[in-house]
Amino acid sequence: MLVDSPPEQRAEAAAAPPTRRATRALGLLLSIVLLVLVALASIAIGAKALSPDQVWHGLFHASGTYGDVVVDDRLARTVLGLLVGAALGLSGAVLQALTRNPLADPGLLGINAGASAAVVTAITYCGVTSLTGYVWFAFFGAAAVGALVWFLGGSRGATPVRLALAGTAISAALYGYLQAVMITDGAALGKMRFWTVGSLASATDSTILQVLPFLAVGTVLALVLARPLNAVEMGDDTARALGANLNRTRALAMLSAVVLCGAATAACGPIVFVGLMVPHVVRSFTGPDLRWILPYATVSSPVLLLGADVLGRVVARPSEVQVGIVTAVIGGPVFIFLVRRRRTAQL
Repeated sequence: MLVDSPPEQRAEAAAAPPTRRATRALGLLLSIVLLVLVALASIAIGAKALSPDQVWHGLFHASGTYGDVVVDDRLARTVLGLLVGAALGLSGAVLQALTRNPLADPGLLGINAGASAAVVTAITYCGVTSLTGYVWFAFFGAAAVGALVWFLGGSRGATPVRLALAGTAISAALYGYLQAVMITDGAALGKMRFWTVGSLASATDSTILQVLPFLAVGTVLALVLARPLNAVEMGDDTARALGANLNRTRALAMLSAVVLCGAATAACGPIVFVGLMVPHVVRSFTGPDLRWILPYATVSSPVLLLGADVLGRVVARPSEVQVGIVTAVIGGPVFIFLVRRRRTAQL
């Protein structure tokens, strides 16, 4: 368990001088500009090489070969990448605050495991074969596991350690079930092999519309919780002294993380390291104030996800490497670096 920063230091960080606030605002603006550039690159660059004129024609004359490639494929996966990246970054930042662990990620509370177990159950026992069917099973699987973790973690007396232990135990059990079902069912293994890697390749308008309401609700809830989560990060005694309702804040934070990560995982499969790396990295620039961390994570996480997706489409032309593989290859060394840092960014 990481030791919390002294309340005095956190109070100083919260009362940042105007110069630092201006620097943060400028950094956020630059992050938005970078996000726009990466989104444009995601539309313009793909496994199939197209000239700028062909991309332009495909965008504004959405018929024929170019329109099929640009609008039906690249534009849809770019929009889904923006939404899913923001959701993963936000959920990771919320979970790091909730567990007071700067190396926490959405998989810590069993959300990914719940979604995966629900999908393999749907394929094996319910005959679900389409992505639109996976979405709902994955989302409700993630939500059910999130509720179970909250219950086992102590419900009204939940603590960061209890939540983490409950999530770890449930994840281990569900992944055991997942492997057992896939070994005994070849069809489930074939379908799950693609979904569990994590990919934006199957993005469609239908998928986006299905998960958009959940992502919108989860995003608003997470951003509203920035101030009370700041109090929770200071420790239980300090938070109570500041008038924070610990149980309500933790329950709402858990709900927002489950909704965000559950919907993202349902749409694309479990994509690792995005929810861990981005909030941790931006914390070193913004400081511990979640009123800045959450907006930064919302903007910066899609930059990483879309950038990894573009890289995966380029390195293996005319095929592509799934974005979940690229983020894992990038995230592994980064995670090792973060763990070995002498001065890990504390909460």
